[in-house]
Amino acid sequence: MTPEEPERPDTPERSGDPGPHTLDERITGALVGAAVGDALGGPVEGYSPDQIAERHGGRIHGVVGPWHGDDWRTARPIAPYHKGDGHVTDDTLMTHALVRVYARVRDHLDAYAVADHLVPDLMTRPRWIPELETEALPLQRLFLAEKWLVARLAYGHADPREAGVGNIVNCGAAMYMAPVGLVNAADPAAAYAEALDVAGAHQSSYGREAAGVLAAAVAAATAPGATPDSVVTACLSLAKDGTRTAIEKVCEVASRHRDFESALGPLRAAVEPYDTVGPDYRAPSLGARRPSRLHSIEELPVALGMVLIAGGDYRHAVLGSVNYGRDCDSIATMAGAVTGALGSPVPQDWAKTVAEASRLDLWEPARTLAGVAREVFARDVRRRRAHERAFTALGGTACSA
Repeated sequence: MTPEEPERPDTPERSGDPGPHTLDERITGALVGAAVGDALGGPVEGYSPDQIAERHGGRIHGVVGPWHGDDWRTARPIAPYHKGDGHVTDDTLMTHALVRVYARVRDHLDAYAVADHLVPDLMTRPRWIPELETEALPLQRLFLAEKWLVARLAYGHADPREAGVGNIVNCGAAMYMAPVGLVNAADPAAAYAEALDVAGAHQSSYGREAAGVLAAAVAAATAPGATPDSVVTACLSLAKDGTRTAIEKVCEVASRHRDFESALGPLRAAVEPYDTVGPDYRAPSLGARRPSRLHSIEELPVALGMVLIAGGDYRHAVLGSVNYGRDCDSIATMAGAVTGALGSPVPQDWAKTVAEASRLDLWEPARTLAGVAREVFARDVRRRRAHERAFTALGGTACSA
């Protein structure tokens, strides 16, 4: 373990053991944790661990400034985005947008909810965009793979359930699926199914699969007594094809490490056979981001691996994700959501810095989603009881209540 490396927690109290944490606390931990991870990873996205260490004189331990310093407005390939100084990226903007859809629908979502509510939200109402330091339509900040939602659904009038077909396959849908897992708290299978439906409007193939598994991971993390191992077990029980294999191989490697420093190279080596982007993140290989049953996005398996290495500790998992580099804002978003849902506390100084720098209330979406989750659960109970009565009337099993 290097001097810069934070010690991995060994006691349940420090490793994110759920204990008595309530639904509200789990939802808050997941959403705030995801946003903070996003902000920490943003300024070093696209670089390697060695490049990050050289630029910052060692490993990153918190919020850092833009890669190019004061030249962020014009320096390529980042311009014109102010990545760093605690600014969240499109991962958080999309997560909060999905929470707003839940707030309007107040029930489970599907691909049609994306078309009817998420797309108009992205293209019609200006909001504060931290990286642009101005109000703008969220659409103007999104990567092309996310702009696809508007192109296909608003202008192309595609069937929402199939609109993701043809988009480049990446982590764009998975990066904002934590709310689906939280609405389906403690029910990974339901979260997986709902996320696959929602993500069908945006992604296909292993990009869509990753969205389902990430939602399942967050749902599994909220369960009483959940641990990093139980989260991974839930993911493996649901994941298909290359996504499942990649998670399995990465987590096998992660189980041999107790600090992220020693794991940075081995985790990359473990996921590399399943990653289509290739060794140079900014120059993807010819086969990058094409549908495949054999491949996986890189971000989800690595995030789960970091959660395992950290023993569920938020700080350790997020710092490992950030220092991994490549698409590290999305990796840290996912790791932050899972460890936050497990109950590991988000450092207050990080959360305060990110909220103030981004000029966003990071806690309001959590309060909103907690209320929605309770309403949806009550609806589910009523629907289930109605089904039980109908099934019993058909001569099925007798109702127990």
